[in-house]
Amino acid sequence: MSQMTFAEGTFEPHRRPTRRDHFLAQMNEVIPWSVLAAVIEPHYPKAGNGRPPVRLELMLRIYFLQHWFNLSDPAAEEALYDSHSMKKFVGVDLGQETVPDETTICRFRHLLERNNLGQKLFEEVASYLQAKGIKIANGTIVDATIISAPSSTKNKKKERDPEMHQTRKGKQYYFGLKAHIGVDSKSQVIHSMVVTAANTHDSQVLPDLLHGDETRVWGDSAYTGQKEALSRAAPNAKDFTHQRAVRGRPLTEIEKAKNTTKSRVRAKVEHAFGIMKCVFGFRKVRYRGIDKNANSLFVLGALTNIFLKREHLLRAQSAQL
Repeated sequence: MSQMTFAEGTFEPHRRPTRRDHFLAQMNEVIPWSVLAAVIEPHYPKAGNGRPPVRLELMLRIYFLQHWFNLSDPAAEEALYDSHSMKKFVGVDLGQETVPDETTICRFRHLLERNNLGQKLFEEVASYLQAKGIKIANGTIVDATIISAPSSTKNKKKERDPEMHQTRKGKQYYFGLKAHIGVDSKSQVIHSMVVTAANTHDSQVLPDLLHGDETRVWGDSAYTGQKEALSRAAPNAKDFTHQRAVRGRPLTEIEKAKNTTKSRVRAKVEHAFGIMKCVFGFRKVRYRGIDKNANSLFVLGALTNIFLKREHLLRAQSAQL
């Protein structure tokens, strides 16, 4: 982040920090910018005979702003002109340089999608958190959430996104994709993620959500009856998924009490979904196709982990000073 300019100090003496300022200041402190930039740097354009590329860290900061505030490419460009706190966070001084236009922001996003860098950033953040003392324990909570996609056919091809699908949940139909995550039962950190069409059943991706060293696995009733798949993916894990009532055989009071006890642990997975959908606003897909949205979800998962553990990271940095 750049220092306060003369104009800011002279003409804005009564400006007070907003909640956005505090949030961006925290994220600036806890995110390992050099580590994440090193993941992208081998794929980033190098300076040559033409116009020099925009600074890599600046583009990465804009990309993260898009996820935190649910901004499209044009909206991100306008927000940098309009918002003092965002402009300061990115490090753009309009007296010396212009804000990257929406085409440049779009090309940077396509660069990450083309090289599958979203998943690599997710893995790099996981390694960074472990190095800071946030360990993955032996318990995993699995769950999935539906991210809606436009179901309208009012477009050039007169069709819905062919990679998205419709599914029924309760008595309501949804169209879109499904984000499956595995969350550590102690730290609440997302350690695995799979993105599929919405009609994929939760239990089909259960093995991909486990790291293999689990001793306990929690899940809702969608994962009931997967003991064989569970034993292959995590041989030492005990099944703590919810018991499901079947037609003609309702749950007993003891089984209901067991489900209630399991729910106290399983509810931790909802914290991650709450941050992704309610805090960062990712309730609907922004792009067509599974792969583009999967790349965005991996980055969102990494930022969710950092947001969840920001206080721990700030304390760790203060202890080092």
